[in-house]
Amino acid sequence: MSRHPRLRSVCALVLTVATVVGLTACRSAVDAQQASSTATGPVRNGGELRVGVLGDISPSKFLQIGTGGPNGHVVANVFDTLVTYPPESSKPRPSLATSWTTAPDGRSLTLDLREGVTCHNGKPFTSQDVKESILAYLGGPWTPQFKRTAAAITGYDVSDPHRVTLRFAHPLSNIFDLLDSAPIIDGDTLDELKAGRTFNGTGPFRFASWTPNSTVRLVRNDHYWAGAPPLDAVTLVESTDPKSLYTRLRTGQLDVAEELTPQDQQLATERYGFTDVELTGAESQVYVGVNVANPALADPRVRRAIALAVDRDRIIGDVYRGSGYPVNLPWPKTSPAYDESANHTYRRDVEKAKALLRDVGPIPPIDLDYTSTGTAFRVVAEIVQSNLRDIGITVNLVPNEETVQAKKLIGSQFPGLWVLQHAFAQFTPSTLAVSAYPFNAAKNSSNYVSGEYASAAQAAWTATDPTSPEAVAAYRRLDKAWLDDLFIVEIGVVLTRITAAPDVRDIGWDHRVQLHFADTSLTDPDRST
Repeated sequence: MSRHPRLRSVCALVLTVATVVGLTACRSAVDAQQASSTATGPVRNGGELRVGVLGDISPSKFLQIGTGGPNGHVVANVFDTLVTYPPESSKPRPSLATSWTTAPDGRSLTLDLREGVTCHNGKPFTSQDVKESILAYLGGPWTPQFKRTAAAITGYDVSDPHRVTLRFAHPLSNIFDLLDSAPIIDGDTLDELKAGRTFNGTGPFRFASWTPNSTVRLVRNDHYWAGAPPLDAVTLVESTDPKSLYTRLRTGQLDVAEELTPQDQQLATERYGFTDVELTGAESQVYVGVNVANPALADPRVRRAIALAVDRDRIIGDVYRGSGYPVNLPWPKTSPAYDESANHTYRRDVEKAKALLRDVGPIPPIDLDYTSTGTAFRVVAEIVQSNLRDIGITVNLVPNEETVQAKKLIGSQFPGLWVLQHAFAQFTPSTLAVSAYPFNAAKNSSNYVSGEYASAAQAAWTATDPTSPEAVAAYRRLDKAWLDDLFIVEIGVVLTRITAAPDVRDIGWDHRVQLHFADTSLTDPDRST
């Protein structure tokens, strides 16, 4: 049985005469399909994988954002979920749940649970753990993306320890998004988890130690239900500087690094023989957020002028080195909601933007917040600042630490504009409008309120089949709100990449940019110890 999607790829550099456009081309394989590998020869057990990450784990924000980073990698490897999605789709596969049946009216879901599974402390996994995990997901202190979906679960039948029935307030088209994302935790140690003292899951690795702002160490779970992983241990090596991660990777202190600058990724793969891994299905979208409650931004003509001013091609080409593509709507090309024609609604047109602003009157200076982690967001913010200066709008750049930026996003506290990336568009399309902070129709970061938008979001959410004509019609209504009201100005889809040493094989990942190491191995496991 395949526990998680696995990478088996050889990445070939693709060069053009003028520039390196795509960095590398990668192929990935799922399950036992035959494909090339990042390393040759049989899987060898043992060794420690050293993974460079930006930032530190934060137990108080354990499920808050739910995408990537140290928290996400701990979640992905210490805990399991009921189902998993393969990278290329949102079709659920068995994990702690082995099979399931949805009621004809879509208002309940019965899941058969895997028997013989234990937590790392030996406690057996039962249906009660499913109930307690979802209630903990709801109860905080975390504010996870799928909280609204979890809140629509109105009842739990846990009378059979190996089967659970979830009852819903209404059909939930994105219920499996929640079940793919919410980790199954041990309710008995919930308080210790919140405090960062105990991480007791059922996953392939056990939480061994944490040195704040330095390292997190995970060790092999020899009793993992799907078989013990090849690696002895995984160490997350923490940093605040992408350049530091690049240096450590180059000098053999790391085996894998995430969030390198596009320039350093290119150097590592083109010049030094490292492997560039494109995380298919884990795309993110860079965007300009708009607080529509700010009087300077309340007029839709101002927001349309901003959409016309932003130079999407330059941002994707220069900042992300062509690793992505411009869009006007949030959907990646892999989404069933993707509409190519709608993505040409707003192209850079300075004169048209100026014409829109002539009838608006003077616009006071506007703050533009960005996260100071790394360099990409700063450069994007500077380009947007320059673009808006071209049409007569002055913006003041406001750098924030990542935790401050997240707090402002979740609390709808940005005073004017902001630059960030969002994910979740690669899940069931209804998820964006009912779960993601920038888009949530009930409460979003832009303070945008619309009865039509809320109605469209509800129609998408309650569709029994997320690919049905009724669901697609609801997605088109959402598209219209985004294009007309522009409380989010999309810039482009960014293809997520990591960089690995050539002797690392079979790295897995999920839609949330969380790396999975259950199947990862080293061709020379003795070299890193």
